[in-house]
Amino acid sequence: MAEIMQDRVEKLKDLDVFVYHGKIFIPNTYTAGLTGSRFLIELRDNKRIMATRCQACEQVYVPARSVCKYCYGQLTEWVPVSDVGTVETYTVDGHSNGVQPMDPPIIYGIIKLDGATTGLVHMISGVDFEKLAIGMRVKAVFAEKRVGSILDIKYFAPLA
Repeated sequence: MAEIMQDRVEKLKDLDVFVYHGKIFIPNTYTAGLTGSRFLIELRDNKRIMATRCQACEQVYVPARSVCKYCYGQLTEWVPVSDVGTVETYTVDGHSNGVQPMDPPIIYGIIKLDGATTGLVHMISGVDFEKLAIGMRVKAVFAEKRVGSILDIKYFAPLA
């Protein structure tokens, strides 16, 4: 084992630094924090999109955040926003990378939900490319089985 490691470890000249050539498995856990967790729990349990509102700036953040990006005030006021919104911009990804939740081509959009002042990045589905447009009105489609993830919103679909 030590011989194998010697082949992969290199000491940089005149420095107390070593370079390991290979892959190291580092298991980790990500927490969404208190604000992110509440946002995701509302999606999972109630199919409801909640935002945080800055009382000073009146910005309404989706997804919810704990600090206002403009005045740095603490955001403690929770408000529901609509699951309907407007596509502000979009892009189409035609390449598979193995981690996407849908088969390509995937339309990613920034959607400003009614009642929010910020945009939510998410997928748009069920629309013909010819009809895809900035300003299009869309509605959240929730996953049948929800687990407390942003993917509890399966995608946004155009309103009829």
